[in-house]
Amino acid sequence: MTGGPAAGPLPDPAHEHLTRLWQAHKPAGPVLPWELKRVYGERWVRFHSLPESKRYAEDEAEYAVLLDRYNTVLDELFAGGEAYVVTTDWADPAEPTQWSAHRAALHPEGTLWTTLDDTEDADDPTRWYFYADRRPWRRGCIDPLLRAVADDTLPGVFVTDPGLTRIHHPYDGGADVVLPTPGERDRMRARHTAWLSAHSSGY
Repeated sequence: MTGGPAAGPLPDPAHEHLTRLWQAHKPAGPVLPWELKRVYGERWVRFHSLPESKRYAEDEAEYAVLLDRYNTVLDELFAGGEAYVVTTDWADPAEPTQWSAHRAALHPEGTLWTTLDDTEDADDPTRWYFYADRRPWRRGCIDPLLRAVADDTLPGVFVTDPGLTRIHHPYDGGADVVLPTPGERDRMRARHTAWLSAHSSGY
């Protein structure tokens, strides 16, 4: 995969710092959110969003549980500071799709940050567009995004600190979390053992 400026619409220069910082990482980024567990596996932990690893909420009580779990971890990562909220799209901004409109409606603050070319399928490469905004973190500020993620209507969301050392990628069923060090990862995992997968791989 390769990342860089988009051909056509120009990335928001406000995000240039984030691009430079991630390109300096080892391994370099950006990466697609669902690849975080592979790229940063030594600092990664996964939490499930509902008891007994249930994947989807069926009523408001279960939505309350999963939002509380998401926000508890997000607060531990970002409370008292600022965070970048990032959403992704595979459609060219000049040719938006219905899904693009859904993403933009849920993340109207997001401006084009960068692109990533996914060439894993050589016959059908995909250019991903990353949209970001920087905000003071407060609990509940992305609950509409989190509900959409939990319903699997908006994949490819993640939240990071400005230093790209703490990353939270919610997905339908849980969240992948990257911490600055293996020790911090272990301490967070120990605080929420009831939310861990029973599988030995941590998945």
